[in-house]
Amino acid sequence: MTPSREKHDRVRGNKGAILFMTAVFTAFLAILLLRRQLVFMSFHSLATALQLVLESPEKLQEIFTPDILEFWIGVLYLVLVPFVLFFLALRIIKKRKSEKGQQQMEELSLGKISLKAFKRNPIAMYASSIIFILYSAAFLAPFIAPFNPFDQQDFLVTAYQPPLTRIEALVLKEPKNLPIPLQSGDSREIRLANSLIGDFQALKTRNELHAVRFVNEYHIEGGNVIYRQGIRNREIPLSSLLDPETATQARPTFVHPRMFVLGTDQYGRDILSRVIYGSRISLSIGFLVVLISVTLGTIIGVTSGYFGGWVDAITMRIVDVLIAFPALFLILIIIATFGNSIYLIVTTLSFTGWMGVSRIVRSQVLSLKEQEFILAARSLGLSNMRIIFRHLVPNTLTPVIIAATLRIGSIILTEAGLSFLGLGVQPPVPSWGNIINEGRDSLLNYWWISTFPGIAILTTVVCFNLIGDGVRDALDPRMRG
Repeated sequence: MTPSREKHDRVRGNKGAILFMTAVFTAFLAILLLRRQLVFMSFHSLATALQLVLESPEKLQEIFTPDILEFWIGVLYLVLVPFVLFFLALRIIKKRKSEKGQQQMEELSLGKISLKAFKRNPIAMYASSIIFILYSAAFLAPFIAPFNPFDQQDFLVTAYQPPLTRIEALVLKEPKNLPIPLQSGDSREIRLANSLIGDFQALKTRNELHAVRFVNEYHIEGGNVIYRQGIRNREIPLSSLLDPETATQARPTFVHPRMFVLGTDQYGRDILSRVIYGSRISLSIGFLVVLISVTLGTIIGVTSGYFGGWVDAITMRIVDVLIAFPALFLILIIIATFGNSIYLIVTTLSFTGWMGVSRIVRSQVLSLKEQEFILAARSLGLSNMRIIFRHLVPNTLTPVIIAATLRIGSIILTEAGLSFLGLGVQPPVPSWGNIINEGRDSLLNYWWISTFPGIAILTTVVCFNLIGDGVRDALDPRMRG
């Protein structure tokens, strides 16, 4: 590649990166402003929880529950990512100014050369941007999901609604959920606990403290509101609604229309919210499984290849047996025997997917351990652990990284298949696989239930495969020219 062409590609890549960072920064800022009350309550509850833990460390497990952890993780991600992107954009702009008008000759490491080669691949960069957006949606699910993914209220009205359906909702004075009783007392610990309870209740309802009732139509007669839900006609006193004094206006304030962008399922649950929350399960399982299986496969492959002898013989025979055994059949046996929790699924997929990585790493180690730099390290008296982790493992990472990026997509497909069969993540916890399973019996009439999570799976797997191809090309010296 000529220097002028390389400079042109670098400038174009920098402009594209800055535009993408600007768009992401704007999107995060918009979420921060639109959900500012939830953001403030999340930070307030986090500060309160930390103070309460310092006061009573034994309450750590009671405070850090999954329901509230998702808000704390989401708000930290929402605040930290824009700062990181801002400093990265400043660094790119500063580097462009320093390079303008002068030709810099610098000696680059292999990692920087590979990163530059990866950045010159536009398809891989677009795929990486989409994966970043998907993971951001997973982290920010409590702030961007329009509804609670478990809500299934008034399904006579909300069930099987097509995309972009708009439904009227009457806002009641009664609370959305039963209030959590506060503790009695005036000590600092009790005040902190009551403050955390209030924040937790507001976060759990996403700051929608009042119950709503979805209706097909309504009208006001005297002191009552008469509404229809499906084939049922009911009435409710006007005094039980929120702000009944505005009932004479063209659109009373107690009526809040809600839109279901991607439609609803048979229980009236919002598909968009369930797809967003389902991304947390599918993407996190794919990442964790690959991380565990690659780490395990690398350790076993390096150990087998470096020590050889009976260690290599026994290890490779075990690998041969496990590879010959059908992985899906083994997974089904384990899940059917011990249950199907998320932790068991991660563990099972991890310990049935390390064999290929171990064989790749072993073959690399067998060729590396006879080279001069390893022989020199041995002659200097370096320990086996130092040789393995300082010299062998770094030189085997190229095929491992390629295998990891290509394997994430297959793991997501495996998890979706298990959930589709009813052996993966169990309802009502949403994952892309079990959402598709819920809509398979009504695919012709209510196509949107299975279509949108299917599109999410397709997009994710294709993007990870494209990233894997880009990483392979970037790490291959023959493809950088």
